[in-house]
Amino acid sequence: MEFYELHPVNPQLRYINKAIDVLRGGGVIIYPTDTVYGFGCDIYNRDALQRIYDIKNESGTKLFSFICPDLKDIATYAKVSDYAYKLMKKLLPGPYTFVLPAAREVPKTLWTKRKTVGIRIPDHQIALTLAKELGHPIISTSVTTRKGELLYDPFEIRTIFNAHVDLMLSAGALNGTPSSIVDLSGEIPEIIREGGGDISMFL
Repeated sequence: MEFYELHPVNPQLRYINKAIDVLRGGGVIIYPTDTVYGFGCDIYNRDALQRIYDIKNESGTKLFSFICPDLKDIATYAKVSDYAYKLMKKLLPGPYTFVLPAAREVPKTLWTKRKTVGIRIPDHQIALTLAKELGHPIISTSVTTRKGELLYDPFEIRTIFNAHVDLMLSAGALNGTPSSIVDLSGEIPEIIREGGGDISMFL
């Protein structure tokens, strides 16, 4: 595994570019978000996506969300109502995953049975820069042990996944909780998971 320590606010572009090369080559990376570290790959690379399933000891039926750099191109990947857009504009970037009806551009391997997708715009410059520089979204799923335990320390993560992941971007120890998941695919918002971020407005 290649390992680079980045400034969390002003990440060194040379290290971002190394991660982009790995993603474009079908590799798997680990990177920081505004909540916890995440495994990432290009959403259009099925083999890389399968690698993440294998690393996490997850079945291929578990759906992963993905990171977009901003709301500007969100309609490319999801069908967004006026209500959903106004809500996301208020809360993003932030520690939320919003479930929305999938657009055709998204690979069907990332659709739920209800034809929805989970989209994140985290408040973390490294994650946003990765998606922006790649030119399209990257997978976002929490770094956990094979038993599902969250990992926060980059050096522990490096030790465990050194032989399984191609590159890691470190921004120091993180102590967040996974994002709150809010389903906006229907007429009424539904809380799927309470995590980071204030969800009182949905209750």
